[in-house]
Amino acid sequence: MFKKIVIANRGEVALRILHAASELGIKTVALYSSADSNLMHVKLADEAVCIGDAPVRDSYLNSDAIITAAKNTHADAIHPGYGFFAEKAAFARQVASEGLVFIGPNPDTIASMRNKVEAVNTMSELGLSCVPGSHAVLTNDPQLNLKIAQELGYPVVIKAVFGGGGRAVHIVHTESNLLKLIELTQQEANGTFGSPDVYMEKYLNDVRHIEVQIMGDNYGNVVHFGDRDCSTQRWNKKIIEESLAPGITEEQRQKICNQCVDVAKKINYSGAGTFEFLYKDDTFYFIEMNTRIQVGHTVTEMLTDRDLVKDQIKIAAGEPLSYQQQDIIFNGHAIQCRIYAEDPRTFVPSHGKVNSYYAPGGPGVRVDSHIYDGYIIPSTYDALIVKIAVHGDTREHAINRMSSALEELVIKGVSTNKTIHQSILHDADFIAGNFLTNYLEKRLGPKA
Repeated sequence: MFKKIVIANRGEVALRILHAASELGIKTVALYSSADSNLMHVKLADEAVCIGDAPVRDSYLNSDAIITAAKNTHADAIHPGYGFFAEKAAFARQVASEGLVFIGPNPDTIASMRNKVEAVNTMSELGLSCVPGSHAVLTNDPQLNLKIAQELGYPVVIKAVFGGGGRAVHIVHTESNLLKLIELTQQEANGTFGSPDVYMEKYLNDVRHIEVQIMGDNYGNVVHFGDRDCSTQRWNKKIIEESLAPGITEEQRQKICNQCVDVAKKINYSGAGTFEFLYKDDTFYFIEMNTRIQVGHTVTEMLTDRDLVKDQIKIAAGEPLSYQQQDIIFNGHAIQCRIYAEDPRTFVPSHGKVNSYYAPGGPGVRVDSHIYDGYIIPSTYDALIVKIAVHGDTREHAINRMSSALEELVIKGVSTNKTIHQSILHDADFIAGNFLTNYLEKRLGPKA
């Protein structure tokens, strides 16, 4: 087992990694930017190193600074969390070249899955249904692009090949807008992800967003942890996740989960990973695979009583999975609400001092957060500040428990989207499980 790991991230996920490492008896090194010296995990880690100024390119995306800090503190491994370097194959290779362990899949797997076109083509060859699309990077030939869209049928969607997080994605409803939206997506993709490559897919209306959590080791063992429904999202940004997904039959669930396990074995997958699908008319359409731990992992942990982050660390240290598929028991229902520091009407990020913070508690309630009374939320980073997850005997029980938890939650000094969550949990369609990926857009109106 590792003696010391570097936490190459910030916020609630950094604190989550610290907790897992501490339970395994592993010392931790917190890396932080000049804007993040007041983060909770920085205060709690065995060592802390400032790696640069607030802009991410100068700190959390400064690979040389991260590697130097790891070597200077004599760490064994680096955990990237999610975001930043979590799905950057070049960084994983750099870590390995310096004699350190990257806690995640091998670099070749990361590279093949981060390229969305390559991932879709691989999964199609291995038997998963995929959304009809170009299955190749779009060229600068306008006539060819118009022909592809015409054959797919409008609406179509243009996506960044190396994208994620709902960025550099544009839906095209008419031929007259296609070429300019391709160009716009290329510009956004290049600015955000460092590559102008984009591809085209048929835009599927009236769908749900379902993902399957898997874990593999270095010895060919892979298990799944069921599915999560993340259809409750605002403009591709997930707001609520729950598990198991409502409205999916046990036969459908077993079929798609077993398919994911089989595919993961065929690509020699190691570590935590998530297959993401659009679900429509009893068909799961693969859209991408995330080669990292995800924000929504807490509902899976509550549902199955497993610690996925500890498992990540153990696997990276060379240990085999300590359980088999039959050991994974799905008990009840779990829901996660993501609390963002933002105006609930305009969704403009809110930053500043947290004057008062009180986290909910009680049976079946879990809170993952890095904030505290007096914490100053910087304007530089993602607005996610609190994740509340609850477990109930049934979905109805979980919804009621989450409603109580949100009532108990107190955050003063900054605005949050708490009221949006409360509104959703009391909505008849959500309670009945009648919601699709456009559910929140219909409730909240068009994007400003």
